[in-house]
Amino acid sequence: MATTDGLPPDPLALLRTSIAAGTLPIPATTADPSTAAESNASLATASHLIFNTSSAADGSQHIAIPLTQSTRFISVAAGNKAIDLRSIFFCWQNKDQSAGNYIAATSTLNEELKQAGRTENVTSIVFAEKLDLNQWLAGDIAEEESEFIRSLDFNKAARAEARDAALTAAGGEDVEMRDADLADGVAAKREQERLREIYAAERKMGDRNTMLRGTKVQDFSDVRKKYSTLFFGKSKAAPGQQQPVPALISNPALRPPVKAAQPGRRPEPIILLSPSASSLLRMPNIKSFLEEGIYTTPDGGTSSNILHLTRTLPAVSPTKPLRFILVDDPASFRPDYWERLVAVFTTGQTWQFKNYKWQQPADLFSHALGIYVGWKGELVPDTVKGWGRGVMVAQIDKGGNRWRDREVVEDVWRGIEGRMKEMGWGKEGQR
Repeated sequence: MATTDGLPPDPLALLRTSIAAGTLPIPATTADPSTAAESNASLATASHLIFNTSSAADGSQHIAIPLTQSTRFISVAAGNKAIDLRSIFFCWQNKDQSAGNYIAATSTLNEELKQAGRTENVTSIVFAEKLDLNQWLAGDIAEEESEFIRSLDFNKAARAEARDAALTAAGGEDVEMRDADLADGVAAKREQERLREIYAAERKMGDRNTMLRGTKVQDFSDVRKKYSTLFFGKSKAAPGQQQPVPALISNPALRPPVKAAQPGRRPEPIILLSPSASSLLRMPNIKSFLEEGIYTTPDGGTSSNILHLTRTLPAVSPTKPLRFILVDDPASFRPDYWERLVAVFTTGQTWQFKNYKWQQPADLFSHALGIYVGWKGELVPDTVKGWGRGVMVAQIDKGGNRWRDREVVEDVWRGIEGRMKEMGWGKEGQR
């Protein structure tokens, strides 16, 4: 089946649509949709994914896409490689697995492929790319906001090649389709030329910063340092005190411009949990605690090592709720993820910080709010007390009385909101 432009359907778009409709594709050993239900094939033995689509004009339709077909998802970690459909679908199936379990499952599937006599391998997608892909497939981010998925227009040439290859394999070429494509190509070229003429005649606008500084950021800190000393001299400071900053340095016109945030997408703040078995709040119960204000025991529940929740913080984002990421293992963090860390739940055990960017508590809690949650009436560990004001203490009631939980949760969110405001979240041009 081809799309209205005569090109093969895009597998990523089909998978995203199927997930939204709640009808996942079925692995099959052939491209014949009638045998898909009976084949009960695994990803190791299957050769195609059968998509069940429906439209008002055509009703229910089935589309078979080879599992080896490359997609628009480009893995930077794999050397800018286009990831195949089998790897994409397997990544979605394991979206809730931890990084270690996902890697182990990938190795198992590759071994099964080898035993089935297949030469292809499933690519293990790294943490950051896996997170971006699954958010895009789930519809949490817009089509054009993924960092690793090429646009449909960029991929149009590859899909055209796939169509031509299919026609050649069928024993001929659709002349009518070819002529229509040629006509469309001529029309598109004329339209592009006309747009270039229009854009060339446009008057380029700019804001105050662009007009004053241009598009290239210049660092004049060395000039500022030289002439602030020349004009104002060296200020005397008492021993042990910081040297006062000359008034010239505080002049806003001499500051380098703040790098603008990427339009349309705000960075999501990150909260780290303690993986300790003695922690009262872990991945199975943290979401119900922070969202619903109810404490439950952490037994059972989700086994995922990444969660999302939204919360409105008026002092940081008064008009739009913030989306938080909750994880208990930072082993797969990219360097820029640490700049988004806003809070750390801790039990007072320092081994929790061994894989952190800041392994010393004093450094860590100068960059993020520390939160210790314990039972009401029990002593707070001396280590937590020794960390000072960088760590807030919250205590919850034992037993079945849960009416105070909401009050404790609101205190926790007020602490997070206050620290985020101090860190610059919500200020114009920051975060």
